[in-house]
Amino acid sequence: MTIKIKVGEEGRKGDALRKDNTPLTSIELKMRRALNGDIMIFDHADIDIVLSVQQGKILAFPKEVINDYVYGAEDRLFSFLAKKGIIDRNTCQAGNVYGSMEAKILPSTDLDSNRISLINIAKFVDEERPYFEFIEKFDDLITDRFTDPDDEESTELGEVPHEEMKGTLRPGYNYGPYWQSYQF
Repeated sequence: MTIKIKVGEEGRKGDALRKDNTPLTSIELKMRRALNGDIMIFDHADIDIVLSVQQGKILAFPKEVINDYVYGAEDRLFSFLAKKGIIDRNTCQAGNVYGSMEAKILPSTDLDSNRISLINIAKFVDEERPYFEFIEKFDDLITDRFTDPDDEESTELGEVPHEEMKGTLRPGYNYGPYWQSYQF
């Protein structure tokens, strides 16, 4: 389901349009609206972002795996939003779900804070997108390198000759690890 958000002067039917009936800005995100009206954004590789409309909060939850990258992504998100003046930095804290973070949106009298928050979250995701696309491509490259190596990096079966002595254990020469401790 696509959610269209327009920001700008009031036009016909409450849409934010320029004088030539074109929207001022548009965003494309993988997002879904919850039953209570919260907007859930799934575009980031490490975190899911929730814009809680009723509570006036932005929440970040880890995806399936909680690792060091999750906290870094959450920290970058809330630092980005604080620098843009969207959230109150003093309210940024851990959430009640393990690995989550939340912060309150600053109230505004003349702007729709939820729409402005969504636009800035979209900007953050667009800034982060090259990094997690690079990691995905790098993982695919490593997988391809191991599953289908080049001729230069592989050998045919039997091409490497077998040596008589391999490794550190010589056949027929076994000793216990503590034999030197019993010296008289």
